[in-house]
Amino acid sequence: MKSVTIPMLFLLLTLLAACGGGGDETPQNNAEPMEIYTPKAKANPLGIGPVTEEVTLGEVDPTLVAEGEAVFTQMCTACHKLDKRHVGPALAGVLERRNAAWVMNMILNPEVMVKEDPIAKALFAEYLSPMANQNLTEDQARAVVEYIRQYIPEEKL
Repeated sequence: MKSVTIPMLFLLLTLLAACGGGGDETPQNNAEPMEIYTPKAKANPLGIGPVTEEVTLGEVDPTLVAEGEAVFTQMCTACHKLDKRHVGPALAGVLERRNAAWVMNMILNPEVMVKEDPIAKALFAEYLSPMANQNLTEDQARAVVEYIRQYIPEEKL
């Protein structure tokens, strides 16, 4: 029994010594906090992408709404619903929170928006799913904006 106890005691002492045992040093963590949670720059109200000027929204254009509905139905409904959260945020009222240029840049340039725009970063952090680039044209993105803006939830009617 003594021949087993001495090696075990030696092994136990070796393990305790290897753990560093009790100094008052704190481990150094040189990692930067995740940028997604700490935006460093103020958001450009137009977002980042091909739309570099404000988009003027006049009267709702029924032809553009119909085109936007077709694009939205084909390309967006897997992740977005107008009136409720899905994979991505509900889009009803988005134009009360963001301007049309920002929404269009999010549609047209989602990869860069999620990396560089603080609002898009926060949305990514909340939904944990990046916006897919559907390779829409600016005209298609504008039509989607027109479709979204004409939607009025039933509780507001």
